[in-house]
Amino acid sequence: MPLGAFKAALMGTAGVSKADVVLLSTQTASNSASLSFTSGIDSTYGEYIFRFYNINPATDGSHFSFQANAAGASGYNETMTTTQFYPTHAEDDSAAALTYHEGFDQAQGTAFQGLAISVGNDADQDCTGELHLFNPSSTTYVKHFTSTVAMSINTNKAVTDFNAGYFNITEAIDDVQFKMSSGNFDGKIKMWGVK
Repeated sequence: MPLGAFKAALMGTAGVSKADVVLLSTQTASNSASLSFTSGIDSTYGEYIFRFYNINPATDGSHFSFQANAAGASGYNETMTTTQFYPTHAEDDSAAALTYHEGFDQAQGTAFQGLAISVGNDADQDCTGELHLFNPSSTTYVKHFTSTVAMSINTNKAVTDFNAGYFNITEAIDDVQFKMSSGNFDGKIKMWGVK
Protein backbone atom coordinates (compact mmCIF):
# COMPACT_ATOMS: atom_id res chain seq x y z
CA MET A 1 0.00 0.00 0.00
CA PRO A 2 1.70 3.26 -1.10
CA LEU A 3 2.17 6.14 1.29
CA GLY A 4 0.97 9.62 0.50
CA ALA A 5 3.57 12.36 -0.02
CA PHE A 6 2.80 13.83 3.44
CA LYS A 7 3.42 10.51 5.19
CA ALA A 8 6.55 9.95 3.10
CA ALA A 9 7.88 13.31 4.31
CA LEU A 10 7.17 12.32 7.92
CA MET A 11 9.19 9.13 7.43
CA GLY A 12 12.22 11.10 6.30
CA THR A 13 11.76 10.29 2.64
CA ALA A 14 10.66 13.73 1.43
CA GLY A 15 11.00 14.30 -2.28
CA VAL A 16 9.84 10.84 -3.32
CA SER A 17 6.46 10.24 -4.92
CA LYS A 18 3.69 8.52 -3.02
CA ALA A 19 4.21 5.33 -5.04
CA ASP A 20 7.86 5.11 -4.00
CA VAL A 21 7.34 4.19 -0.30
CA VAL A 22 5.43 0.94 0.06
CA LEU A 23 4.42 -1.09 3.12
CA LEU A 24 5.61 -4.60 2.30
CA SER A 25 5.04 -6.62 5.45
CA THR A 26 3.74 -6.44 9.02
CA GLN A 27 4.60 -9.00 11.69
CA THR A 28 3.35 -9.17 15.26
CA ALA A 29 5.28 -10.84 18.08
CA SER A 30 3.26 -12.38 20.89
CA ASN A 31 5.68 -14.02 23.32
CA SER A 32 7.83 -14.77 20.25
CA ALA A 33 11.49 -15.80 20.19
CA SER A 34 12.13 -13.85 16.97
CA LEU A 35 10.56 -12.22 13.92
CA SER A 36 12.13 -12.94 10.52
CA PHE A 37 11.56 -11.13 7.22
CA THR A 38 12.44 -13.86 4.71
CA SER A 39 10.74 -12.49 1.59
CA GLY A 40 10.34 -9.14 -0.12
CA ILE A 41 13.95 -7.97 0.30
CA ASP A 42 15.26 -7.79 -3.26
CA SER A 43 16.41 -5.36 -5.95
CA THR A 44 12.94 -3.77 -6.24
CA TYR A 45 13.89 -1.19 -3.59
CA GLY A 46 17.14 0.60 -2.81
CA GLU A 47 16.25 1.08 0.85
CA TYR A 48 14.25 -0.91 3.38
CA ILE A 49 12.85 0.64 6.55
CA PHE A 50 11.92 -1.56 9.50
CA ARG A 51 9.82 0.18 12.15
CA PHE A 52 9.33 -1.34 15.61
CA TYR A 53 6.33 -0.60 17.81
CA ASN A 54 6.03 -1.34 21.54
CA ILE A 55 8.72 -4.03 21.73
CA ASN A 56 8.38 -5.39 25.27
CA PRO A 57 10.78 -8.16 26.39
CA ALA A 58 9.88 -11.05 28.67
CA THR A 59 13.35 -10.81 30.25
CA ASP A 60 14.07 -7.55 32.06
CA GLY A 61 17.16 -5.78 30.77
CA SER A 62 17.55 -7.81 27.58
CA HIS A 63 18.71 -6.24 24.31
CA PHE A 64 16.63 -5.90 21.12
CA SER A 65 18.89 -6.89 18.23
CA PHE A 66 19.11 -7.88 14.56
CA GLN A 67 21.20 -9.84 12.07
CA ALA A 68 20.85 -10.88 8.44
CA ASN A 69 21.51 -13.68 5.99
CA ALA A 70 23.17 -13.36 2.62
CA ALA A 71 21.15 -14.83 -0.26
CA GLY A 72 21.14 -18.60 0.11
CA ALA A 73 22.79 -18.50 3.54
CA SER A 74 21.44 -19.39 6.98
CA GLY A 75 22.45 -18.89 10.61
CA TYR A 76 22.12 -15.08 10.85
CA ASN A 77 25.86 -14.53 11.23
CA GLU A 78 26.98 -12.14 8.49
CA THR A 79 30.11 -10.07 9.12
CA MET A 80 29.46 -6.48 10.22
CA THR A 81 31.25 -3.44 11.58
CA THR A 82 29.14 -1.19 13.80
CA THR A 83 29.13 1.75 16.18
CA GLN A 84 26.67 2.88 18.88
CA PHE A 85 26.11 5.87 21.15
CA TYR A 86 23.24 6.97 23.37
CA PRO A 87 21.96 9.83 25.51
CA THR A 88 20.24 8.86 28.77
CA HIS A 89 18.21 10.61 31.46
CA ALA A 90 16.86 9.12 34.71
CA GLU A 91 13.18 9.46 35.63
CA ASP A 92 14.12 10.97 39.00
CA ASP A 93 16.59 13.41 37.35
CA SER A 94 19.50 11.82 39.26
CA ALA A 95 21.63 11.16 36.19
CA ALA A 96 22.05 12.22 32.57
CA ALA A 97 24.81 11.35 30.11
CA LEU A 98 25.88 11.03 26.49
CA THR A 99 27.93 7.86 26.00
CA TYR A 100 29.75 5.93 23.29
CA HIS A 101 28.83 2.31 23.91
CA GLU A 102 32.01 0.29 23.32
CA GLY A 103 30.46 -2.95 24.51
CA PHE A 104 27.90 -2.93 21.71
CA ASP A 105 30.03 -2.11 18.69
CA GLN A 106 31.52 -4.77 16.44
CA ALA A 107 34.70 -4.87 14.33
CA GLN A 108 34.15 -7.58 11.74
CA GLY A 109 31.84 -9.37 14.16
CA THR A 110 29.12 -11.88 13.37
CA ALA A 111 26.93 -11.49 16.47
CA PHE A 112 23.44 -9.99 16.51
CA GLN A 113 23.76 -6.20 16.69
CA GLY A 114 22.05 -4.63 19.69
CA LEU A 115 19.65 -1.87 18.60
CA ALA A 116 18.09 -1.18 22.02
CA ILE A 117 20.09 -2.00 25.13
CA SER A 118 18.72 -3.10 28.52
CA VAL A 119 15.04 -2.70 27.65
CA GLY A 120 12.79 -2.87 30.71
CA ASN A 121 9.95 -5.37 30.89
CA ASP A 122 7.59 -3.48 33.22
CA ALA A 123 4.06 -3.09 31.86
CA ASP A 124 4.87 0.53 30.92
CA GLN A 125 8.35 -0.14 29.42
CA ASP A 126 9.23 -0.90 25.82
CA CYS A 127 11.28 0.27 22.85
CA THR A 128 10.16 1.87 19.60
CA GLY A 129 12.19 2.97 16.61
CA GLU A 130 13.44 2.20 13.13
CA LEU A 131 16.22 0.55 11.17
CA HIS A 132 17.20 1.66 7.64
CA LEU A 133 18.99 -0.91 5.46
CA PHE A 134 20.48 0.52 2.26
CA ASN A 135 20.91 -1.28 -1.07
CA PRO A 136 20.83 -4.84 0.34
CA SER A 137 20.79 -6.39 -3.16
CA SER A 138 24.19 -5.00 -4.13
CA THR A 139 26.75 -7.64 -5.07
CA THR A 140 29.50 -5.01 -5.29
CA TYR A 141 29.35 -2.86 -2.17
CA VAL A 142 28.93 -3.29 1.58
CA LYS A 143 25.37 -2.89 2.91
CA HIS A 144 25.05 0.14 5.23
CA PHE A 145 22.44 0.55 7.96
CA THR A 146 21.42 3.12 10.56
CA SER A 147 18.96 2.88 13.43
CA THR A 148 17.38 5.10 16.05
CA VAL A 149 15.49 3.46 18.91
CA ALA A 150 13.86 5.17 21.92
CA MET A 151 13.24 3.12 25.04
CA SER A 152 12.65 2.97 28.74
CA ILE A 153 15.36 0.77 30.22
CA ASN A 154 15.27 -1.54 33.22
CA THR A 155 16.84 1.12 35.51
CA ASN A 156 14.01 3.59 34.81
CA LYS A 157 15.83 5.85 32.40
CA ALA A 158 14.86 7.29 29.03
CA VAL A 159 17.45 6.26 26.43
CA THR A 160 17.80 6.67 22.69
CA ASP A 161 20.22 4.26 21.01
CA PHE A 162 21.85 5.40 17.75
CA ASN A 163 23.49 2.66 15.70
CA ALA A 164 25.27 2.66 12.35
CA GLY A 165 27.36 0.18 10.47
CA TYR A 166 27.63 -2.06 7.46
CA PHE A 167 27.52 -5.70 6.49
CA ASN A 168 30.99 -6.28 5.05
CA ILE A 169 29.95 -8.78 2.41
CA THR A 170 29.51 -8.54 -1.36
CA GLU A 171 26.62 -11.03 -1.47
CA ALA A 172 23.07 -9.68 -1.52
CA ILE A 173 21.10 -9.71 1.74
CA ASP A 174 17.58 -11.12 1.49
CA ASP A 175 16.68 -12.15 5.05
CA VAL A 176 16.60 -10.10 8.29
CA GLN A 177 15.80 -11.33 11.80
CA PHE A 178 14.99 -9.46 15.03
CA LYS A 179 15.14 -10.96 18.53
CA MET A 180 15.97 -10.21 22.17
CA SER A 181 19.36 -11.20 23.60
CA SER A 182 17.45 -13.32 26.13
CA GLY A 183 13.87 -14.55 26.21
CA ASN A 184 10.83 -13.76 24.10
CA PHE A 185 9.09 -10.48 23.29
CA ASP A 186 5.85 -8.82 22.25
CA GLY A 187 5.45 -6.04 19.70
CA LYS A 188 5.02 -5.22 16.03
CA ILE A 189 7.52 -4.70 13.20
CA LYS A 190 6.66 -3.27 9.77
CA MET A 191 8.88 -3.38 6.69
CA TRP A 192 8.70 -0.61 4.07
CA GLY A 193 10.38 -0.45 0.67
CA VAL A 194 11.75 2.85 -0.66
CA LYS A 195 12.58 3.12 -4.39
